[in-house]
Amino acid sequence: MIESYTGLEKMIRGFTWIAVWRVNIFRWRRAVRFLSGETARKERWEIMQYTTAYMSPLGKILLAGDQAGLTGLWFAGQKYYGQDLDAEHEEREIPVLTQTKKWLDLYFSGKVPDFVPQLHFTGSDFQKEVWEILLTIPYGKTMTYGEIAAVLAKKRGLAHMSAQAVGGAVGRNEISVIVPCHRVVGADGSLTGYAGGLDKKIWLLTMEGAGMDTLYRPKRGTAL
Repeated sequence: MIESYTGLEKMIRGFTWIAVWRVNIFRWRRAVRFLSGETARKERWEIMQYTTAYMSPLGKILLAGDQAGLTGLWFAGQKYYGQDLDAEHEEREIPVLTQTKKWLDLYFSGKVPDFVPQLHFTGSDFQKEVWEILLTIPYGKTMTYGEIAAVLAKKRGLAHMSAQAVGGAVGRNEISVIVPCHRVVGADGSLTGYAGGLDKKIWLLTMEGAGMDTLYRPKRGTAL
């Protein structure tokens, strides 16, 4: 009788151990699935682009951004509208887009914002270099394509840099207004090469108090 009980006890303990082992395996698998889901959601948040609209005195503006910063600011209907905007994006106002709206509120009220939203350039290395130079152009001032080319050439240790190549990068600026490509003019003072349109370029420069007396509108507008 004792031996039979001992054998039964051993059997019960064996089944109990198996049950505990299966429960632990289940918990481990559930934890893996949970963590994988968390990782996937985190990665999705980091790479997903989000958009929102802003109504400016010059019309509707589309803002785009991701976890790294602002990736786009385009006037409705402008050339290269929505360039580099992922086909899969979500309309949602994330913090950097809210901050950008505050910047635009200040700017269009005639004030000089004392901050710049976090920017996330997604262009080529050359384009990024040009856009960084654009950020140095002061409010109400202008710079020529040739001057930008000279700055870039000096930075790279070159004797010369193509102003035309610079113009192409300026024209494809994906963050209008904040990265002030509207402040770039031709060597002869020509107001040319603004993807948003010359009317908007003139409006922005006039609002900033730029020296419009030395600038002129070409007979045939261009958008690089």
